[in-house]
Amino acid sequence: MLETSARLLRLLSLLQTPRDWTGTELAERLEVSARTIRNDVERLRALGYPVNATRGSVGGYRLGAGADLPPLLLDDEEAVAVAIGLRTAAGGTIAGVEETSLRALAKLEQVLPSRLRRRVNALQAYTVPVPRDEPGPRVTAETLTVLTACCRDREVLRFGYRTHDGSETVRKVEPYRLVNWGRRWYLVAWDLDRGDWRTFRVDRLTPRVPTGPRFTARELPEDVTDRVRRGVSSAAWRYRADVTVHASAEEVTARINPAVGTVEAVDANTCVLHTGADSIETMAVHLGLLNVPFRVTEPPQLVDYLRELADRYRDATRI
Repeated sequence: MLETSARLLRLLSLLQTPRDWTGTELAERLEVSARTIRNDVERLRALGYPVNATRGSVGGYRLGAGADLPPLLLDDEEAVAVAIGLRTAAGGTIAGVEETSLRALAKLEQVLPSRLRRRVNALQAYTVPVPRDEPGPRVTAETLTVLTACCRDREVLRFGYRTHDGSETVRKVEPYRLVNWGRRWYLVAWDLDRGDWRTFRVDRLTPRVPTGPRFTARELPEDVTDRVRRGVSSAAWRYRADVTVHASAEEVTARINPAVGTVEAVDANTCVLHTGADSIETMAVHLGLLNVPFRVTEPPQLVDYLRELADRYRDATRI
C-alpha cells in the first residue's frame, strides 16, 4: 500500500508539469508497466483529480482543471521560490493581498521540511528591506482581476479615470495588456472615444461593471513596454523636461534606468533625454547621475533648482 501511495504521489507530480505524458514515458519514469499506469490514472480520477487523456500516436495524459484546487507537489527550489514570492507579496504594492499572502505562507511553512524552512527563515532574518523614499501608489487585487479578465476575454471596459489635475473622466476602451513598471501598474488599451492607443495608470482608474461587449482584437502597434515607457514620459510625471546631453545616445541609455526616460539621438556625440519625475529634486538627481555635460532650458523650476544646487555645491567647496 505504501509503495502504491508513493507511486501515485510521484505520478501526480509528473502530471502537474505543463506538458503531455505518454503512457510509455510515465511507465519508464516510474519503472512500472503501462497497465499499472492506466490503473494509477483511474485511481487518481477516483480521488477527484481530472486526468485528461488523448488517443493516437501523439496522445498522452495531462492534469486538467477541476472544480477544486488539488494539492500541489513542489520540489525544493519551487517551494522556496513560492515562499519568497509570498513574503514579497505581503509587503508589495497590491492592496488587499497582504493577509492572504501571509495565510498561504503560514500553510506552506508548516509543511516545509526543516532544511527548506531554514533557508526561507534565513532569507527573512538576514535580509533588510530598505524603506521606500516615498509611498508608492497601490492598486487592489480586485481591480487587477477585473482588468486582466477583460484583456483575456476581449471585453470592452468602462472606468472612471482621475487625471493629473484631479479631474474625473469616464473612459471606454478595449484593454490589451497590464504592465508592472516598478511600483506602478499601467493598462495599455485602445481608447474608443479618442480612436488611438492610450496608457493609463491603474491606481487612478475605477472599473465600471458589468463590462461591455466583446471586441475583435487589434494588432498591437509596438512592444507594450516601449509604449508604457513613452506613456510614462508623456503623462505620468508631474514635471517633464527635454535635456540636451553632450554624449552619445548609446552612452546615455546605458547610464539610466529605463524608467528615467527615453533617449533620442541628435548626432554621434549629442542626444536629447526626454525625462521627468514627480518632483524637481528627483529629476535633478537623475541628471546629476549622468556624469556627463548637459544643458537644461525648461521647465523654469528645474532651471532655478539646478542654479541653486550649483551655488550650494560651490559654497561647500570654498576654503
